[in-house]
Amino acid sequence: MKNLPQASLIMSTYNRVDALELCLLSAFQQAHLPSEIIVADDGSTESTRLLVERLQKQSPVPLLHVWHADEGFQLAKIRNKAVAKSQFEYVISIDADQILHPCFVQDHLSASRKGVFLQGHRVLLDAPVSEEVLQEKRISFSILEEGLSNKKNAFRALLLRDIFKGAHKRLKGVRGCNMSFWKEDLRKVNGFNEAFVGWGREDSELVIRLYNSGILRSDLYFSAIVYHLFHIENSKKNLLSNDKELEQALLEKRTYCKEGLDQYEY
Repeated sequence: MKNLPQASLIMSTYNRVDALELCLLSAFQQAHLPSEIIVADDGSTESTRLLVERLQKQSPVPLLHVWHADEGFQLAKIRNKAVAKSQFEYVISIDADQILHPCFVQDHLSASRKGVFLQGHRVLLDAPVSEEVLQEKRISFSILEEGLSNKKNAFRALLLRDIFKGAHKRLKGVRGCNMSFWKEDLRKVNGFNEAFVGWGREDSELVIRLYNSGILRSDLYFSAIVYHLFHIENSKKNLLSNDKELEQALLEKRTYCKEGLDQYEY
């Protein structure tokens, strides 16, 4: 296997301690560990901090907690703060309501190449299975069990991954819950755009700026598996204004955002 880059695993969370715990436990058991784990906390209450402090004692790598006060859904901002805090050349970004396959980090790093960011996919757990998993604190799954959808995304086959790894510039299927980037590419476009407040489109707008800056996308099929725990959908009350911001980025052929990563990196 080629020399793998050192990576910061950034997991975004908000007041879901039970899911975060399983996400962290699955990160601790990676076949190839990240060089650090950063919990990007969008204003959770004290229970999240206490969980992170408890699990820092068993984490095999540095485990950091980046927090800001709760002023509504500000995922772009907390991700930027976590990226600015990160110490390594590669960034893997996930949501902390997911459980990672043991080869998740290894799959991202072994597929990494310059000029490309990676888009992973997810297996969806229904509500009853999610409740059972959380109660049992289970972090392993069988592709045959009931209550899983998108099961094709649970099939790991690296030869097939490499067949389908071609780079492209599609927007369909962009999901910030399973992506990875070279940190230098995030700096080039100034990270996530904090003009996006409330759920939706901040990941797609970032991708537009990466495309316009010459960075392509490669999809991680048959690898980088995550199991997404069920939750009620976030409020979409800001989606209309976020859609307008996304359209503006397309029209402008935007490569950089004003409110971004450079506010936190010195």
